[in-house]
Amino acid sequence: MTIIDTERVSALDAARSEFRDQLLASGLLVGTSVPGIYGRSGAFESIVAGLDRLLAEMVGPLQAQVLRFPPVYPRADFERTDYIASFPDLSGVVSSFERGDKEHAALLSARADGHAWDGWLDPTDVVLTPAICHPLYATLEGELPDGGATFDLSGYGFRHEPSNDPMRMQSFRMREFVYVGTPDAAQLFRDSWLDRALETLASLGLAVDAVPANDPFFGRAGRMLVSAQLRENLKIEIVVPLYGDLSEGTAIASANCQRDHLTAAFGILTADGAVAHGACVAFGMERVTLALLRTHGLDFLAWPEGVRALLGL
Repeated sequence: MTIIDTERVSALDAARSEFRDQLLASGLLVGTSVPGIYGRSGAFESIVAGLDRLLAEMVGPLQAQVLRFPPVYPRADFERTDYIASFPDLSGVVSSFERGDKEHAALLSARADGHAWDGWLDPTDVVLTPAICHPLYATLEGELPDGGATFDLSGYGFRHEPSNDPMRMQSFRMREFVYVGTPDAAQLFRDSWLDRALETLASLGLAVDAVPANDPFFGRAGRMLVSAQLRENLKIEIVVPLYGDLSEGTAIASANCQRDHLTAAFGILTADGAVAHGACVAFGMERVTLALLRTHGLDFLAWPEGVRALLGL
């Protein structure tokens, strides 16, 4: 049985809230009425842009195909994955009004009376993108070229987990580098680019470490998936200690062996006709930026010269 240190949890919550308050007071983030939904200042975006350039330089040798998808994802493709089964609590379905005048009048009446009005909305054919690599897999059905394929992805993701922790945003950006090909090549990609990601983040003065991790699978069946993911070392997170000894570190990037989890769902094959495997290295753009602000201070003009030079600040 896990014993929860309530005093430590309380102190960690207070530290996270204090950091959020500092970010809001400085204007780096702009608060809204919903936890985990923020505006970003020009200074914040300057750091993100510098990080984006640095990551582009890092993966230049890959000659990856650049693709950008919108923050919504076809529902039909979403349903071909098992995301709704594994993460129903994180999912976001887009709804809209698709009825007639009578229902519209009822909606307006409910709204005027202060009652719930969303019962008159129906799910559309799109969902909010939960992971920016998911739209990619839906485009790769069929046989890959010899040697597989590598992709450079960037975009907004959504996960419904409202929190006062500024590192846990509901709407966030990822920069992700994905390889799809043979099992051995996918494993090699994950391992080699994990090392490169650690080097790059360490060059920015971050005290990074790589630790085995798991996704937050939901429910009883999810606990079995967590055990398998940890046992087979499929997910590695790059963490930074932002709050001293109050936590074991906060993830800012990850390197994952997805095996045939998504490739099988979309019928993606290697050049010899076998089911392909996928692997990726993903960076949380806001999370890395926040880790830099927490590590070096809220004024990037006062950061170490070498860090500023790498980010072009």
